[in-house]
Amino acid sequence: MTTPLSVHLPFNRDILGATFSPAKRGGKPPAERGHWLLVQGQTLLVTPDLRLPTGDCPVPIEAPPFWLGTYHEEPAWVVPVAGDAAPDGLARETLVPMRGARLADELLSLGGMAMQALWWESTSGHCPRCGVPTERIENEWGKRCPRCRYEHYPHLHPATIVLVRDGDRVLLTRKAEWAPGRYALIAGFVDNGESLEGCVAREIKEEAGIDVTDVRYVGSQNWPFPSQMMIGFVATYAGGDVVIDREELEDARWFPCNALPSLPSRHSISRFIIDHYAQP
Repeated sequence: MTTPLSVHLPFNRDILGATFSPAKRGGKPPAERGHWLLVQGQTLLVTPDLRLPTGDCPVPIEAPPFWLGTYHEEPAWVVPVAGDAAPDGLARETLVPMRGARLADELLSLGGMAMQALWWESTSGHCPRCGVPTERIENEWGKRCPRCRYEHYPHLHPATIVLVRDGDRVLLTRKAEWAPGRYALIAGFVDNGESLEGCVAREIKEEAGIDVTDVRYVGSQNWPFPSQMMIGFVATYAGGDVVIDREELEDARWFPCNALPSLPSRHSISRFIIDHYAQP
């Protein structure tokens, strides 16, 4: 099967196409009106018909809103909202697929970028070298220290996620905190000095005890919880018995491709890889 040029999944900005332009070039709009991404924890506050509020901000603003970009030719603003209750006229909708996300893919993608922007703002206020308050680099997402001139940019943490195939069966795993009976793919963060392919082989060996070969890239997904980049692969079983790392997994086992268990929702690259690459 041909590797896709772009995986059109929620949280990947590609899914927005020409409807969105990030706020990296040009000046901030003079008026704080437009689309409002009101982030409350890992939820988005939307209208009862699951749309973004528009016009003036419908909630009190305690700090200047963050200009995320332009969506359908109108500014898109990000505002954090305290508490865990929806203000009058708005509804709380989760951005987390595993919690039953109902929002359209475009809104999930915008909400994911909004969460990442707020996370970056909350973790980049001071220089990591000397502790001085940072300043935004003009026309960039990055921050610069006015004293030592150190520059840093939004942090993305690469992680591999892999489907292991052996003829007409695939290796799937589950964690104890997942929904009962739910299985997915092995995933893990890339270590310093490690290649992506090396991470794939190491994570599978550590968590499931087996060896793999023929590691092939198939797609990626931005995962804003809070700032991962999930890099997807398929690999071929090369030997060994399944030995489960009980600190990481509750179960790992082989499943026939025609009898798969409960899987993650369509929102995740785990499901994308299983749907497109499980069959030999």
